[in-house]
Amino acid sequence: MAIAKAERLMNLALCLMNTARPLSKRELRASIEAYRELDGGSDEAFNRMFERDKDDLRELGLIIETAEGGDDEVGYLARRDRNRLPEVALDAEEAAALGLAAKVWQQARLAEAASGALQKLRAAGVPFGEDASDGHLGALEPRIPAHEAAFEPLMIAARDRRPVSFDYRRSNAAQAESRLVEPWALECWRGHWYLAGWDRGRKDVRVFRLSRITSRVRTRSGAFSTEVPDHVDVREAVARWGGEGATSTARIRLRRGAGYPLRAKALETAPVDAEWDELEIPYGHGLDAWLVEFGPDVVVLEPAELRADVVDRLRAVAKG
Repeated sequence: MAIAKAERLMNLALCLMNTARPLSKRELRASIEAYRELDGGSDEAFNRMFERDKDDLRELGLIIETAEGGDDEVGYLARRDRNRLPEVALDAEEAAALGLAAKVWQQARLAEAASGALQKLRAAGVPFGEDASDGHLGALEPRIPAHEAAFEPLMIAARDRRPVSFDYRRSNAAQAESRLVEPWALECWRGHWYLAGWDRGRKDVRVFRLSRITSRVRTRSGAFSTEVPDHVDVREAVARWGGEGATSTARIRLRRGAGYPLRAKALETAPVDAEWDELEIPYGHGLDAWLVEFGPDVVVLEPAELRADVVDRLRAVAKG
């Protein structure tokens, strides 16, 4: 929101909340500088701006009433008793959980907002502290890294329901492709951030790993063309790529000292020689894309179709 508009909305809200009687549009226009200085002084331009501002304030949660004003004109006011938030009351455990949530955001723009929110809650008497709960939560220092440049613009676009475009390189592709996406939700899984949304070009739901976005994220005009689901399970979709919930297994050779995520998933591990181990791992949709990321440290033994898929992906990357 532009600063000029934010200031105008704030002034209108203050006028409506600090009047003992309904104010007409004429009175509000005379009281707010931005309305008085409207280019050309057009009544039509003022009426359009006032109606938009009133709708914006209502969308933000301000309860604006209409009543008879002076000279039989319609008047507007926002009663303080109807626009007062209830008292914030959190017990020690709730306060501790909220404090931990605020500590998560150590990067991006949410860090400052989270810190400011905690300060306001402390001023209201909420019992924050290192021992706010059972004495143990204060020692926890959760972190969710958000180093990708695409994180913040995608977070804002998902919040504002705005489509975005960016260049994206799939794991099996040598070149990046342009994507036009309606962003639904972001989620961190195994140290990587993923975006779920509607890919307009492919007319289907897609999940994108932020580290594979190779260009600046550009916000596009217009609204979403599809309805956002009530629940977007990004992690479930990404987990399928990594073989979670698989019904069969695969055998691979893994270089000693490499591929710790694969070792963590292994159902069985056996040494082959001084350089290689042999692993049995769950095999599900998308496992080939995940194995390619480990490059020369992984050799697929079986099944044959998985080995062929991995070889095809590696050849595609090598051609680039």
